[in-house]
Amino acid sequence: MNTLAQAQAPLQAPPIRGWEVVIGLETHAQLSTASKIFSGAATRFGAAPNTQACAVDLALPGTLPVMNKGAVERAIVFGLAVGARIAPQSVFARKNYFYPDLPKGYQISQYEVPVVQGGRVEFMLDGHRRSVRLTRAHLEEDAGKSLHEDFAGCSGIDLNRAGTPLLEIVSEPDMRSSAEAVEYARALHTLVVWLGICDGNMQEGSFRCDANVSVRRPGAPFGTRREIKNLNSFRFLQQAIDSEIQWQIDRLEDGLSIEQATVLFDPDSGETRAMRSKEDAQDYRYFPDPDLPPLAIAPDWIDRVRATMPEMPGAMAERFQRDDGLPAYDAAMMTTSRAQARCYEALRAACGAPKLAANWLMGDVAKKLNAAGLDIEHMPVPVAVLGALIRRVADGVVSHNGARSLFDLLWAGDSGHDVDALIESRGLKQMNDTSALQAIVDSVIASNAKSVDEFRAGKDKAFNALVGQVMKASQGKANPAQAGDLLRKALGAG
Repeated sequence: MNTLAQAQAPLQAPPIRGWEVVIGLETHAQLSTASKIFSGAATRFGAAPNTQACAVDLALPGTLPVMNKGAVERAIVFGLAVGARIAPQSVFARKNYFYPDLPKGYQISQYEVPVVQGGRVEFMLDGHRRSVRLTRAHLEEDAGKSLHEDFAGCSGIDLNRAGTPLLEIVSEPDMRSSAEAVEYARALHTLVVWLGICDGNMQEGSFRCDANVSVRRPGAPFGTRREIKNLNSFRFLQQAIDSEIQWQIDRLEDGLSIEQATVLFDPDSGETRAMRSKEDAQDYRYFPDPDLPPLAIAPDWIDRVRATMPEMPGAMAERFQRDDGLPAYDAAMMTTSRAQARCYEALRAACGAPKLAANWLMGDVAKKLNAAGLDIEHMPVPVAVLGALIRRVADGVVSHNGARSLFDLLWAGDSGHDVDALIESRGLKQMNDTSALQAIVDSVIASNAKSVDEFRAGKDKAFNALVGQVMKASQGKANPAQAGDLLRKALGAG
């Protein structure tokens, strides 16, 4: 484990009713390969049951697994991104258990020697930078899926998912609240999608978490943990952990013990319920898979992978702060995804105003995208057009409010893409003629003696009222900043 990971202490969250919470997450990220980890079958989601399961996935006699190079390279990418050690040689093992959707009777995974060892994931929590240490990340195959609907009281088995490549990312028990666990999971989700190694689709099961939760008195040894399985949304993750915390505390305060178990979260009741007693490693009878040789990763392979990696979100955010002058919060928001970062960079280039570009993406654009349920890639207003609109705001040609009304028209898509023509046709061009604006200012001062006297008496609200009168007299075409400057000078306060 690297020294950077070891140096980070867990966040000390306030105890709950005198109890300290201890949380670790195991996250399964489905890797974005076109074929499975040990066979050539497709990994596309949504196919008819058992149409993407080949002889290897079905565990027919005489079949042998063949390692998918693309899955290994995605594991290397992740390891490099989190500052982990990439094992020069790692071993695949058989994890033995019986389940109807596991035709081999074992799962091929990594146990004693994983491919990614150590590392850490950083994120922000309540304005403070935190990091969670990683124990490991190992490659394994997914199991199939049991289907319980529309089978006249029976269950069906779909093996399309069997053999899909997974990277299981195991954290240290460093988290001390459900909020911290959620922010860690969000950061991890952002990272694997940013790297292009996982599509992150939680509804399709591409990114799902298991939460290990225990409670203890502060300073005491770790308590008995229970594992909440298959949490496929951040909201459910937080609700499940909070429910489990309260259940464990209530039980301990009643003088009862906690038994190690695997539990499920019921979103309808908001409670966790035990599924089975929790197995320990020896229950799975791990042993090296005799059909797979050790996985050797040479240094030059790692170097080749490193050369293809994108700029990391943290480094990009620092660049936006340094080169564009963005505040830390804005820079972080512009790097929440690679699509967001690409859009920001294109918009900044189109308008020449980095801060305005960030403001629009965090404000009006985000509001409309959320309302429409769209991703940034599907914004209906071309970036070049939005950049032209923002440039006119920066130039003082149109006010912010005027630009927002034009943005509504552009979003609707029935007004064309000529920003300057829209400004003219809608009469939204600001009045920047100083002499004409000065005449309006003088007229407003002359006809609003009460507000002038109140301003001179120290009432700032009276000044805003005068600005409002100037805007009204100009039919909203005055540049508010310019009008304010002229008013202050005319009132002897400039």
